[in-house]
Amino acid sequence: MTKSSKSDNKKPTELRSYILRYLVVFTLIILVLLWVFQYFFISIYYKSAKINQLNSTADVLQGSMDDGQFRETVKMLAFTNNLCIVVSDERSNILYKENTLGSFSYFNEAITNNWGTELYQLISALQNSNDDVLIVPHKNSINDSEELLYVTTKATPKGTLYLFMETSLDPMNSTSKIMRDQLLYITVIIFELAFIISIFISRRISRPIVNVTKTANKFAEGDFDVEFAGKGYLEVEELSDVLNKAKDEISKVSKLKEDLVANISHDLRTPLTMVVAYAEMIRDLSGDNPKKRNEHLQVIIDEANRLTALVNSILEVSKLQSGNIEIVKIPVSVHSKMQEVMSRYQHLNEREGYDIKFIPDDDIEIFADPDKLDQVFYNFINNAVNYSSEDKRIRIKQTNKQDVVRFEIIDHGKGISKEKLPKVFERYYRDERYKRDVTGTGLGLSIVKEILKKHGFAFGVVSEENKGTTFWFEADIYRKELLLTQEVEPKTKN
Repeated sequence: MTKSSKSDNKKPTELRSYILRYLVVFTLIILVLLWVFQYFFISIYYKSAKINQLNSTADVLQGSMDDGQFRETVKMLAFTNNLCIVVSDERSNILYKENTLGSFSYFNEAITNNWGTELYQLISALQNSNDDVLIVPHKNSINDSEELLYVTTKATPKGTLYLFMETSLDPMNSTSKIMRDQLLYITVIIFELAFIISIFISRRISRPIVNVTKTANKFAEGDFDVEFAGKGYLEVEELSDVLNKAKDEISKVSKLKEDLVANISHDLRTPLTMVVAYAEMIRDLSGDNPKKRNEHLQVIIDEANRLTALVNSILEVSKLQSGNIEIVKIPVSVHSKMQEVMSRYQHLNEREGYDIKFIPDDDIEIFADPDKLDQVFYNFINNAVNYSSEDKRIRIKQTNKQDVVRFEIIDHGKGISKEKLPKVFERYYRDERYKRDVTGTGLGLSIVKEILKKHGFAFGVVSEENKGTTFWFEADIYRKELLLTQEVEPKTKN
């Protein structure tokens, strides 16, 4: 077995498993980030925050050194920020001191024990740094704590003053240790909660899809009565709506297919039966009688022509729907085209008593394929002939509009009921109320529909029972400055 065939046989992973896996991985990433920040970055962040605090405090103190409330400001800032603040002159004489770090403060010990050299060393380091501020990490040997020593200077009318500040980093270290211990418990709790929530979410998300899949399997087995009901969230509901529409359309197509096969079988069987019967009659009865033989042969020819027309109609509908027939649009005079069309029905008016007339508007050119336009008119008029009333009155009406010419083919037959109007352009649809033999293949209106769609023409039907039916379409007016080069899919209107 090849590698590709092995991968083809591999069972796909369920959506529920994917969701569960991704949510668990997401939780692990969050926990890892928490641990990384707790162990590696929180101390750096805390130290940076402390430095910003010292800089802000120094700005406030420098701005208030000439203020009479400077001593109160020093006390307030030392207490608020837990600092030891010392202000001295150039000779290290202490002018102001406020300590909230306790007796183990480095500056407090230095001042108490007269460690003048300690302050002087910091002043010298500041001067040698060529910077306005000196920040020195310091290990306080008295209480074994981590500290930051901050030194800056300010020139005043009384001379240069030096500002010393001391802050401890140890509270954060102890707090960080407590947080890390707590993080162990939090990690376990979060992971368990995340696992439970992941299972719940994965089931919640996958359940509607699983239900839709089960319904789709029933539908695939031929059950057209199923109903897709994927409730839960918008995408699944939209998918269910689309599948329900597809189910309805497939159901219609399946029913139409059955009807089409039944109708074609009937229409094929009838002429074939006639052909066989009359051929046998010629063989057994009328072979020696020229008159009867010719009559029987004519019936065979007529029935063969019916078969040919039916097959040709089926092929034409298939070609139109597959796009294998090209529509070639040219300017066509309405009056000239209608004169050609009406000449085909002159014999019906004269010999069979039909009253077929064209009601013209001003002559104008439309942009259409003249051969396909003939098919449209012939099928519409033939349909009106087949279903006209006893008065046999049919009208073809032209109405010029701004951009289109509207054609209406009007008969005064029994009409079509509202529930059956949407079906009239379907293949092989016929009104079962008409029991008499109707000429044609039952595919004429389906051919008309495809031709008009190819042209991009709007079309439709209006009917009222016992009053008649009007089929209509609107052809684009030909304009030299604007040639239609693209086919537009029209909307069928009722």
